[in-house]
Amino acid sequence: MARTAVIAGTATAVSGNMQQAAAQKQQAAAHEAAQKQAQAAQLAAMQEQVAALQAQQPAPPTPPPAPAAPAPGPGGDLMAQLQQLASMHQAGILSDAEFAAAKAKLLA
Repeated sequence: MARTAVIAGTATAVSGNMQQAAAQKQQAAAHEAAQKQAQAAQLAAMQEQVAALQAQQPAPPTPPPAPAAPAPGPGGDLMAQLQQLASMHQAGILSDAEFAAAKAKLLA
């Protein structure tokens, strides 16, 4: 009978430990899910703040128009002016449209 009591006590202890371990796992999973939900909410709030800030920012200013190329005068050299326009276009100072307009103006 003592042997039966020891076996029953051991079984009860093992069963209790298993239930306790299962409860701890459930609690850890619930805690992890709550953390993920809180992080998702925080991320959504941050994204809303960024969107609001972007909506408040003014549009970037438009660049000033390129200076008009001087008209060839009696002492002006048309080739030099065209080369100057080309170098400004290659340097990125003039856009394609600005370059074409200035070149057409020089050649007109």
